Amino acid sequence: MENRYVLAERSERVLVLRLNRPKQLNALNTELMSELVSALEEADRDPEVGSVVITGDERAFAAGADIREMAEASPAEMLLRNNLALWDRIQGIGKPIIAAVSGYALGGGCELAMACDMIVASETASFGQPEIDIGVMPGAGGTQRLTRAIGKARAMEMVLTGRPITAREALELGLVNRVVPREVYLEEAAALAREIASKPPIAVRLAKQSVRRALDTTIDTGLEFERRAFYMLFSTEDQKEGMRAFVEKRRPEWKGR
Repeated sequence: MENRYVLAERSERVLVLRLNRPKQLNALNTELMSELVSALEEADRDPEVGSVVITGDERAFAAGADIREMAEASPAEMLLRNNLALWDRIQGIGKPIIAAVSGYALGGGCELAMACDMIVASETASFGQPEIDIGVMPGAGGTQRLTRAIGKARAMEMVLTGRPITAREALELGLVNRVVPREVYLEEAAALAREIASKPPIAVRLAKQSVRRALDTTIDTGLEFERRAFYMLFSTEDQKEGMRAFVEKRRPEWKGR
Protein backbone atom coordinates (compact mmCIF):
# COMPACT_ATOMS: atom_id res chain seq x y z
CA MET A 1 0.00 0.00 0.00
CA GLU A 2 1.30 3.43 -0.93
CA ASN A 3 2.11 5.70 2.00
CA ARG A 4 -0.26 8.59 2.62
CA TYR A 5 1.49 10.42 5.41
CA VAL A 6 5.19 9.85 4.66
CA LEU A 7 6.64 10.73 1.27
CA ALA A 8 9.97 9.14 0.30
CA GLU A 9 12.53 10.38 -2.19
CA ARG A 10 16.04 9.02 -2.69
CA SER A 11 18.93 10.92 -4.21
CA GLU A 12 22.18 9.00 -4.54
CA ARG A 13 22.60 7.26 -1.16
CA VAL A 14 20.38 9.61 0.86
CA LEU A 15 16.70 8.85 1.55
CA VAL A 16 14.52 11.84 2.46
CA LEU A 17 11.32 11.00 4.37
CA ARG A 18 8.86 13.90 4.46
CA LEU A 19 6.02 13.97 7.00
CA ASN A 20 2.88 14.80 5.04
CA ARG A 21 -0.03 16.03 7.15
CA PRO A 22 0.37 19.75 6.45
CA LYS A 23 -3.15 20.77 7.47
CA GLN A 24 -2.53 19.21 10.91
CA LEU A 25 1.00 20.66 11.13
CA ASN A 26 2.27 17.10 10.68
CA ALA A 27 0.74 15.90 13.95
CA LEU A 28 1.99 12.40 14.63
CA ASN A 29 -0.97 10.06 14.45
CA THR A 30 -0.65 6.28 14.57
CA GLU A 31 -0.78 5.82 10.81
CA LEU A 32 1.95 8.38 10.17
CA MET A 33 4.23 6.84 12.78
CA SER A 34 3.61 3.35 11.41
CA GLU A 35 4.48 4.50 7.90
CA LEU A 36 7.58 6.33 9.14
CA VAL A 37 8.92 3.38 11.11
CA SER A 38 8.27 0.97 8.24
CA ALA A 39 10.12 3.30 5.85
CA LEU A 40 13.06 3.57 8.24
CA GLU A 41 13.29 -0.19 8.67
CA GLU A 42 13.14 -0.71 4.91
CA ALA A 43 15.92 1.85 4.44
CA ASP A 44 18.00 0.10 7.08
CA ARG A 45 17.83 -3.10 5.02
CA ASP A 46 18.60 -1.38 1.71
CA PRO A 47 22.34 -1.40 0.86
CA GLU A 48 21.78 1.51 -1.54
CA VAL A 49 20.78 3.82 1.32
CA GLY A 50 23.61 5.25 3.41
CA SER A 51 21.72 7.72 5.57
CA VAL A 52 18.23 9.11 6.11
CA VAL A 53 16.78 12.61 6.50
CA ILE A 54 13.42 13.11 8.20
CA THR A 55 11.70 16.44 7.55
CA GLY A 56 8.33 18.14 7.49
CA ASP A 57 7.72 21.45 5.75
CA GLU A 58 8.75 25.05 6.35
CA ARG A 59 5.85 25.67 8.72
CA ALA A 60 6.22 22.60 10.90
CA PHE A 61 8.47 19.60 11.36
CA ALA A 62 5.74 18.18 13.61
CA ALA A 63 3.64 20.17 16.05
CA GLY A 64 3.07 17.21 18.37
CA ALA A 65 1.11 14.02 18.71
CA ASP A 66 -2.45 13.78 17.41
CA ILE A 67 -4.35 14.70 20.59
CA ARG A 68 -7.69 13.58 19.13
CA GLU A 69 -6.46 9.99 19.21
CA MET A 70 -5.76 10.17 22.94
CA ALA A 71 -8.19 12.66 24.44
CA GLU A 72 -10.74 10.14 25.74
CA ALA A 73 -8.48 7.11 26.16
CA SER A 74 -8.22 5.18 29.42
CA PRO A 75 -4.92 3.91 30.85
CA ALA A 76 -5.83 0.38 29.74
CA GLU A 77 -6.57 1.57 26.21
CA MET A 78 -3.25 3.38 26.01
CA LEU A 79 -1.47 0.27 27.29
CA LEU A 80 -3.19 -2.03 24.80
CA ARG A 81 -2.62 0.28 21.86
CA ASN A 82 1.10 0.30 22.75
CA ASN A 83 1.77 3.00 20.15
CA LEU A 84 4.95 4.01 21.94
CA ALA A 85 6.48 0.69 20.86
CA LEU A 86 6.86 2.30 17.42
CA TRP A 87 9.31 4.76 18.96
CA ASP A 88 11.38 1.89 20.35
CA ARG A 89 11.80 0.56 16.81
CA ILE A 90 13.37 3.85 15.72
CA GLN A 91 16.16 3.18 18.20
CA GLY A 92 16.87 -0.07 16.39
CA ILE A 93 17.77 1.66 13.12
CA GLY A 94 21.47 1.22 12.45
CA LYS A 95 21.93 3.87 9.77
CA PRO A 96 22.32 7.54 10.69
CA ILE A 97 19.14 9.63 10.77
CA ILE A 98 19.20 13.42 10.47
CA ALA A 99 16.21 15.59 11.36
CA ALA A 100 15.77 18.65 9.13
CA VAL A 101 13.60 20.94 11.23
CA SER A 102 11.80 24.12 10.25
CA GLY A 103 8.98 25.72 12.21
CA TYR A 104 7.34 23.82 15.05
CA ALA A 105 8.99 20.81 16.66
CA LEU A 106 6.78 20.48 19.70
CA GLY A 107 5.79 17.59 21.94
CA GLY A 108 6.09 14.42 19.89
CA GLY A 109 7.72 16.47 17.14
CA CYS A 110 10.53 17.50 19.47
CA GLU A 111 10.79 13.91 20.69
CA LEU A 112 11.02 12.65 17.10
CA ALA A 113 13.78 15.14 16.28
CA MET A 114 15.69 14.05 19.39
CA ALA A 115 15.25 10.38 18.46
CA CYS A 116 17.29 11.15 15.33
CA ASP A 117 21.07 11.17 15.50
CA MET A 118 21.57 14.80 14.42
CA ILE A 119 19.40 17.88 13.93
CA VAL A 120 19.81 20.61 11.32
CA ALA A 121 17.48 23.49 12.18
CA SER A 122 16.08 26.37 10.22
CA GLU A 123 16.30 29.80 11.85
CA THR A 124 12.52 29.59 12.26
CA ALA A 125 12.56 26.33 14.21
CA SER A 126 11.24 26.14 17.75
CA PHE A 127 11.58 23.17 20.09
CA GLY A 128 9.39 22.45 23.08
CA GLN A 129 7.62 19.93 25.29
CA PRO A 130 4.26 21.62 26.04
CA GLU A 131 2.46 18.47 27.22
CA ILE A 132 2.08 19.94 30.70
CA ASP A 133 -0.44 22.42 29.27
CA ILE A 134 -2.86 19.63 28.35
CA GLY A 135 -2.55 17.75 31.62
CA VAL A 136 0.12 15.20 30.81
CA MET A 137 3.90 15.02 30.31
CA PRO A 138 6.25 13.83 27.58
CA GLY A 139 5.83 10.11 26.97
CA ALA A 140 7.98 9.29 23.94
CA GLY A 141 11.37 10.02 25.46
CA GLY A 142 11.14 13.77 26.00
CA THR A 143 12.13 13.84 29.67
CA GLN A 144 15.05 11.48 29.07
CA ARG A 145 16.55 12.68 25.79
CA LEU A 146 16.07 16.36 26.51
CA THR A 147 17.79 16.05 29.88
CA ARG A 148 20.72 14.19 28.33
CA ALA A 149 20.99 16.79 25.57
CA ILE A 150 20.74 20.07 27.48
CA GLY A 151 21.09 19.20 31.17
CA LYS A 152 18.68 18.88 34.09
CA ALA A 153 18.02 22.55 34.82
CA ARG A 154 16.96 23.66 31.34
CA ALA A 155 15.13 20.41 30.61
CA MET A 156 13.21 20.74 33.87
CA GLU A 157 12.21 24.28 32.96
CA MET A 158 11.05 23.33 29.47
CA VAL A 159 9.07 20.31 30.66
CA LEU A 160 7.42 22.00 33.66
CA THR A 161 6.58 25.31 31.99
CA GLY A 162 5.88 24.04 28.48
CA ARG A 163 7.72 27.03 27.04
CA PRO A 164 9.58 26.40 23.76
CA ILE A 165 13.08 27.52 22.85
CA THR A 166 14.29 29.07 19.61
CA ALA A 167 16.65 27.47 17.13
CA ARG A 168 19.50 29.68 18.36
CA GLU A 169 18.84 28.70 21.98
CA ALA A 170 18.76 25.05 20.93
CA LEU A 171 22.15 25.48 19.26
CA GLU A 172 23.65 27.15 22.32
CA LEU A 173 22.34 24.36 24.54
CA GLY A 174 23.70 21.61 22.29
CA LEU A 175 20.32 20.26 21.18
CA VAL A 176 20.97 20.85 17.46
CA ASN A 177 24.03 20.57 15.25
CA ARG A 178 23.60 23.76 13.26
CA VAL A 179 21.17 26.56 12.44
CA VAL A 180 20.83 27.78 8.86
CA PRO A 181 18.49 30.06 6.88
CA ARG A 182 15.04 28.60 6.25
CA GLU A 183 15.65 28.55 2.50
CA VAL A 184 18.46 26.00 2.80
CA TYR A 185 17.71 23.92 5.90
CA LEU A 186 16.76 20.79 3.95
CA GLU A 187 19.65 21.23 1.54
CA GLU A 188 22.08 21.53 4.47
CA ALA A 189 20.67 18.40 6.12
CA ALA A 190 20.91 16.48 2.85
CA ALA A 191 24.52 17.63 2.37
CA LEU A 192 25.41 16.35 5.84
CA ALA A 193 23.61 13.09 5.08
CA ARG A 194 25.51 12.72 1.78
CA GLU A 195 28.83 13.27 3.52
CA ILE A 196 28.05 10.53 6.06
CA ALA A 197 26.67 8.22 3.36
CA SER A 198 30.02 8.46 1.55
CA LYS A 199 31.80 6.80 4.49
CA PRO A 200 32.28 3.02 5.01
CA PRO A 201 28.82 1.68 6.00
CA ILE A 202 29.81 -0.88 8.62
CA ALA A 203 32.12 1.56 10.40
CA VAL A 204 29.36 4.18 10.37
CA ARG A 205 26.87 1.75 11.87
CA LEU A 206 29.20 0.64 14.67
CA ALA A 207 30.33 4.20 15.38
CA LYS A 208 26.71 5.30 15.72
CA GLN A 209 26.03 2.45 18.13
CA SER A 210 29.08 3.37 20.20
CA VAL A 211 28.13 7.04 20.52
CA ARG A 212 24.58 6.12 21.51
CA ARG A 213 25.89 3.61 24.05
CA ALA A 214 27.75 6.47 25.77
CA LEU A 215 24.39 8.02 26.69
CA ASP A 216 23.02 5.09 28.65
CA THR A 217 25.88 3.24 30.27
CA THR A 218 28.95 3.68 32.44
CA ILE A 219 32.26 4.82 30.95
CA ASP A 220 33.81 1.39 31.54
CA THR A 221 30.99 -0.45 29.76
CA GLY A 222 31.02 2.12 26.98
CA LEU A 223 34.76 1.76 26.47
CA GLU A 224 34.44 -2.01 26.35
CA PHE A 225 31.73 -1.75 23.68
CA GLU A 226 33.82 0.74 21.69
CA ARG A 227 36.89 -1.51 21.83
CA ARG A 228 35.00 -4.59 20.63
CA ALA A 229 33.50 -2.60 17.76
CA PHE A 230 36.92 -1.20 16.85
CA TYR A 231 38.49 -4.67 16.74
CA MET A 232 35.52 -6.07 14.82
CA LEU A 233 36.09 -3.60 11.99
CA PHE A 234 39.46 -5.24 11.27
CA SER A 235 37.50 -8.18 9.85
CA THR A 236 35.96 -6.00 7.12
CA GLU A 237 37.15 -5.47 3.57
CA ASP A 238 36.53 -1.75 3.99
CA GLN A 239 39.12 -1.53 6.77
CA LYS A 240 41.74 -3.11 4.52
CA GLU A 241 40.76 -0.86 1.63
CA GLY A 242 40.70 2.28 3.76
CA MET A 243 44.14 1.76 5.25
CA ARG A 244 45.69 0.66 1.95
CA ALA A 245 44.23 3.73 0.26
CA PHE A 246 45.69 5.94 2.98
CA VAL A 247 49.15 4.40 2.55
CA GLU A 248 48.89 4.59 -1.25
CA LYS A 249 47.60 8.18 -1.14
CA ARG A 250 44.41 7.51 -3.10
CA ARG A 251 40.66 7.68 -2.47
CA PRO A 252 39.19 4.49 -0.96
CA GLU A 253 36.41 2.60 -2.68
CA TRP A 254 34.00 1.31 -0.05
CA LYS A 255 32.18 -1.99 -0.57
CA GLY A 256 30.16 -2.19 2.62
CA ARG A 257 31.78 -5.51 3.44
